[in-house]
Amino acid sequence: MNYPIWDLPILGGGVLIGTIAILHVFVSHFAIGGGLFLVLTERKAYRDNDADLLAYLRTHSTFFVLVVLVFGAVSGVGIWWSIGLVSPAATSTLIHVFVWVWAMEWVAFFTEIAAAFVYYYGWDRLSRPTHLAVGWIYFGAAWLSLFQINGILTFMLTPGQWLQSRSLVDAFFNPTMWPSAVIRTAVAVALAGLYALVTASVNPSADLRQRLTRYAAKWLLLGAAVIPVGGLWYIASLPPLAREISMGGAPAVTIFAGLTILFSALLVGLIFVSGYLYPRSFNIGLALIAVVIGLMTTGVTEWVREAVRKPYIIYGYMWSNSIRVADEWTLQESGLLPRAKWAAVSDASVGSQLRAGEEVFRVACQSCHTVHGYNGIRVMVKGWPRALIRYSLDHLDELKGFMPPFIGSNAEREALTDWLYAIGRPATPSAAQRVSSRFPLPAQVWAQIHGELRGAEAVPGRRKP
Repeated sequence: MNYPIWDLPILGGGVLIGTIAILHVFVSHFAIGGGLFLVLTERKAYRDNDADLLAYLRTHSTFFVLVVLVFGAVSGVGIWWSIGLVSPAATSTLIHVFVWVWAMEWVAFFTEIAAAFVYYYGWDRLSRPTHLAVGWIYFGAAWLSLFQINGILTFMLTPGQWLQSRSLVDAFFNPTMWPSAVIRTAVAVALAGLYALVTASVNPSADLRQRLTRYAAKWLLLGAAVIPVGGLWYIASLPPLAREISMGGAPAVTIFAGLTILFSALLVGLIFVSGYLYPRSFNIGLALIAVVIGLMTTGVTEWVREAVRKPYIIYGYMWSNSIRVADEWTLQESGLLPRAKWAAVSDASVGSQLRAGEEVFRVACQSCHTVHGYNGIRVMVKGWPRALIRYSLDHLDELKGFMPPFIGSNAEREALTDWLYAIGRPATPSAAQRVSSRFPLPAQVWAQIHGELRGAEAVPGRRKP
């Protein structure tokens, strides 16, 4: 509430962050696994005295540097830019809690970038042992960067004992840190194989292309074999509500979790058959199909990881609308608007109720909802009687377990109810019948709804359905 609200009327902030993050994850994990692929494959080429393999690695390292150091670095900046604008309070918390971890990560990142350039430009300038050493330095710094960022990201879902101790050690070594590190390392190895299949598929030598395809396929299959082990460990470490959401408590999340398994199985099956069993038939078309499936797998998996954290942005500490859990009862008494420094209205009980309700929506709801676009609230409340909207605001966390409770004064609750009712079309009896099957409402609420409907039918010129 201490920051301006960045209004994205169509996509919403969550979609923007998610789009940038999915693309960045798909590249940044390749940055780790691809570094390991380069150094181990280079060592293999020296051991086997394989000049053709070394020539391929030079070409692959060019592809690696362009993807990782250009797109990867730019998308990483994009994440900082978007989260700072969409969720400034949560971003500030992560900076303050992990300030020394961020400092170490920046050192690791600088080392990673410097080593990548030295490795790329050192093919003809460095001795073999020195070039391999630079490759190992790159991989070590890249994996250390992953390890540090992983601890911060998992803290958002499982802060663990930090909620009581406020200890950096408890925050970083949280319950899902280690299983997530296993998953991300395995994903990095798998993506190293996936990207290598792209460059291998366009190699002009048929024999080398066949060898490279089978070799790269082994990397993907090895990483894919480890991911389920880390996944089961990760699920077992989730908070009960998050586990319930992922295992059927929220149908959309369950569907996306199922898509994660489906897309992963399709990718593994495709690479096992076409890349490992029959590498001679593998081509750039199959490689690009595999990349698309891999990106889809990354997308739905990241969506599920974010969704199971609801209704929090930092579990147990900050609600998804950036209101701290510790401030909930204070804000119920004093209200949101007086504490929202950038709100156009400071008191819901004075002036236009609709204007106040719109400001309450911006402060309390807009982090997840738009008005007309993605997750648009107008469509959701279309045809709802006022009494139903009011009842829903009173029981948000009961009706939707992945939503935070409404936090604000009674006057703000009434103002938001009026505004939501105003942006939806007038309620009709048929609308009431549609919503009745979705909400187990108390009898007195239905009495209020039918009273509204009878009043609406009495308006001259109003057609009955």
